[in-house]
Amino acid sequence: MANYSGSCHCGAVRFSLQTETIDRGLRCNCSICVRKGALMSPEVYDVQQLRYEAEADALVCYQFGSGVAKHFFCGRCGIYPFHETLRQPGHYRVNLGCIDQLDATTLPFQVFDGKHLI
Repeated sequence: MANYSGSCHCGAVRFSLQTETIDRGLRCNCSICVRKGALMSPEVYDVQQLRYEAEADALVCYQFGSGVAKHFFCGRCGIYPFHETLRQPGHYRVNLGCIDQLDATTLPFQVFDGKHLI
């Protein structure tokens, strides 16, 4: 198991992640993911693997459509560090660009067809 740490740009939202080594990413073609342009973790994590903390009023949640998925971002710097998934509520994907130990620009990725999720 590897231990990763990350944050939004200003550091008001921080997280730690325990998982296997991350060596690839995932891009989604749904309307919000295309616009935010983040490279996400291909794996989903539960609350035992992903732990986060945020300064008061820094972590903001945006929901749309069915309202099941929760897209979290920092209300101060605007960066998206993670989201709770539509298909597995209580599980999260992480923005790999927010992880200190990774250079997300060098990771290969696959495309997920979130645009056609029902």
